Amino acid sequence: MKKQIHVTSVAQTVQLAEKLAKLLSPPDVVTLEGDLGAGKTTFTQALAKALGVERTVSSPTFTIIKQYEGTYPLNHLDVYRLADSEEDLGWDELFYGDAISIVEWAQYIEEDLPENRLAIRITRTGDTARTIEFEPTGSHFIKICEAITL
Repeated sequence: MKKQIHVTSVAQTVQLAEKLAKLLSPPDVVTLEGDLGAGKTTFTQALAKALGVERTVSSPTFTIIKQYEGTYPLNHLDVYRLADSEEDLGWDELFYGDAISIVEWAQYIEEDLPENRLAIRITRTGDTARTIEFEPTGSHFIKICEAITL
């Protein structure tokens, strides 16, 4: 099951991330894919804010992982730099612990990801328009996809 939602503004992208945040709980894992400028950081910032994170959320490109406190702990990972790496950063503790995890460039650690997760792909279709595709694995995430609307 895949679900596509078309948004025409940054405000709608934020609204969608806020709705998703209300449906997530630890140890949920969300992977986030999209080209540069697609809106991954905007989506993550809105999701984090809806989860009660007060700190400024920025891409962890150079640090690989940033952790935030809110209603639930939030792990924000950018694993782009781990391409062709055998490094294990304690994935089990991250993905099966007490936090929600958002993983950008997840294809580089595919074998370390939990089987059940929510994959999100953001595709730019205009200046502010995007197609946001949800692909759930596992019954928990299928229910989330069925419940999320704009």
